[in-house]
Amino acid sequence: MSSKPVVLIAEELSPATVDALGPDFEIRHCNGADRAELLPAIADVDAILIRSATKVDAEAIAAARKLRVVARAGVGLDNVDVSAATKAGVMVVNAPTSNIVTAAELACGLLVATARNIPQANTALKNGEWKRSKYTGVELSEKTLGVVGLGRIGVLVAQRMSAFGMKIVAYDPYVQPARAAQMGVKLLSLDELLEVADFITVHLPKTPETLGLIGDEALHKVKPSVRIVNAARGGIVDEAALYSALKEGRVAGAGLDVYAKEPCTDSPLFELDQVVCTPHLGASTDEAQEKAGIAVARSVRLALAGELVPDAVNVQGGVIAEDVKPGLPLAEKLGRIFTALAGEVAARLDVEVYGEITQHDVKVLELSALKGVFEDVVDETVSYVNAPLFAQERGVEVRLTTSSESPDHRNMVTVRGTLSSGEEVAVSGTLAGPKHLQKIVAVGDYDVDLALADHMVVLRYEDRPGVVGTVGRILGEAGLNIAGMQVSRTEEGGEALVVLTVDDTVPAAVIAEIAAEIGATSARSVNLV
Repeated sequence: MSSKPVVLIAEELSPATVDALGPDFEIRHCNGADRAELLPAIADVDAILIRSATKVDAEAIAAARKLRVVARAGVGLDNVDVSAATKAGVMVVNAPTSNIVTAAELACGLLVATARNIPQANTALKNGEWKRSKYTGVELSEKTLGVVGLGRIGVLVAQRMSAFGMKIVAYDPYVQPARAAQMGVKLLSLDELLEVADFITVHLPKTPETLGLIGDEALHKVKPSVRIVNAARGGIVDEAALYSALKEGRVAGAGLDVYAKEPCTDSPLFELDQVVCTPHLGASTDEAQEKAGIAVARSVRLALAGELVPDAVNVQGGVIAEDVKPGLPLAEKLGRIFTALAGEVAARLDVEVYGEITQHDVKVLELSALKGVFEDVVDETVSYVNAPLFAQERGVEVRLTTSSESPDHRNMVTVRGTLSSGEEVAVSGTLAGPKHLQKIVAVGDYDVDLALADHMVVLRYEDRPGVVGTVGRILGEAGLNIAGMQVSRTEEGGEALVVLTVDDTVPAAVIAEIAAEIGATSARSVNLV
């Protein structure tokens, strides 16, 4: 039996996808659209790669006993039950930027095709009919294009169609007018857009709020010369209402790539000559398919390694700023050190981030610290998805606090926890220099300055002469070399703390011997490998 993680490819993906996965996985294939084939095939796999035909719903997730990742090679997730996946601790990833250019270009193509009746004229000519006058169209230049949804694809369409000399207006309640103005786009209410637009193109996600947004009421507000394009999601434009508007002459034409129910091969809209239809080709270019496959393959590799996956849709944090990324492994190691020092799961955990890094979204540092906290606590592989679930299951209250002020370091991360006894444990770290050297700079109230290492020992004891020599002797007798050492104390003769980095794991028996000889109030071994 192979010991490699199993990746199930349930639909046809580009060969580059398998290449991007690399040799570290056992690759299996199945027809994900065939339910009877999918459910047994998914039972013992670690990850599944799909496109739009495979439904990974609650039933499929329940059948997948080992599943850790659902990877959708595309943008939409209509066929994935993200809520059920999250409850099961399964990461869901997609390729959010893989097809934005492709989708935008198709929308532009439908706009041009509806304006100039290109498909209809092509079909007539190939049938031996020369009908120039029947297929007279309209110019795009100086017409008003209404973009419903000014997200990434909507912006690309606006940019491209402005090159045709079109005036661009948009409706999007989540975009600030200043941002739209920078792109030369005027924001309007939906009703205002419907009234002034000569062409309307839809670029919204499908949600309960957007379903049927362009329906009968909206289509009674448009110009009779308007042409409507939907290359986003089926159902945002009400197909029955659109059919009535076209038949009654309240809408001049339409370009459709998506439908409420797919595959769709029989619709009254297909009977109308003024409608241009394509079978959901928005992401169907060689380039988009290859980019999507490669993107999700990389995400699967990261996810199965327990690393951060920026394209995971059910992980807090979102896009990670470049300045934040170097802090991820530091925060994770601080979490592991915290657990080693605490010896238990905290009742409350605070992840504190200080310094100029806080100008960015640093929520992901909380996830990274949580991952470290539970890395050595649970038997399961800890990921950025299930780490918050482990905290929730254990009743750990988790908080993230930030401050732009960091008196001693440019940036600093502290993992601080309150134990069930009321005792507080804290460890702080920073990144130093252009190589981002990971350093531990404080343990509780004790200041230290020591590069992190794979193996460390942290001791607390009553400050007195000879302790360091005793620790060195015991480690030397055990054949363990000290790589670095930092002693700290708050006052002379009080309690002192020493942090040592050593070349190998210090056995529990050696730690116990050290603690006994120096009368340590606390003696902990930390292993980060």
